[in-house]
Amino acid sequence: MTLFIHLLKDGGRAAVVLPDGFLFGEGMKTRLKEKLLTECNLHTIVRLPNGVFNPYTGIKTNLLFFTKGQPTEAVWYYEHPYPEGVKNYSKTRPMKVEEFQTEIDWWGDEADGFAGREETHQTWRVPIEEIQARHFNLDIKNPYQGEQVSHDPDELLAQYAQQQSEIQELRDQLKQILGDALSHTGHDSNAETSRETQEGEA
Repeated sequence: MTLFIHLLKDGGRAAVVLPDGFLFGEGMKTRLKEKLLTECNLHTIVRLPNGVFNPYTGIKTNLLFFTKGQPTEAVWYYEHPYPEGVKNYSKTRPMKVEEFQTEIDWWGDEADGFAGREETHQTWRVPIEEIQARHFNLDIKNPYQGEQVSHDPDELLAQYAQQQSEIQELRDQLKQILGDALSHTGHDSNAETSRETQEGEA
């Protein structure tokens, strides 16, 4: 993401596919999201359903659309639904381009700040103040739908793998912090011992 932001010129636009873990990730991911929202207008996040990249991964993914040069004032979310009669995607039943026609019809014009957009049961707008209050957690659920619990084994395993990855990342960060702290403590202790030795010799 840092590279995308760096390479874009002012007014340049990008669309990036990212897993759910980026939206709610903390630590370095929080700082990266703050940078994105400060330097770019992250105007739209399309939340894709499970299985879009089956059989390669079951992790849920998102499409992030942003333009560099202006800070974000609000983020629009669009929850992409399964087509009627479809409960999951697969290698033999992949997502089709035609399914994005609803997004195209709803999209509007960035030049007028997407003034024509309206909230529906699958679209909602979140102001930047709310995102800042959430410490830049972009994993904001659809307020028009109750919490949905998945019982799909592939999705549950993918979520477990993502959680383990996040835990390992936090462990590595903690290990680095503790290592740095102990290193500084050792230097301070050696310096104190050296001073005491010099005073004793004097």
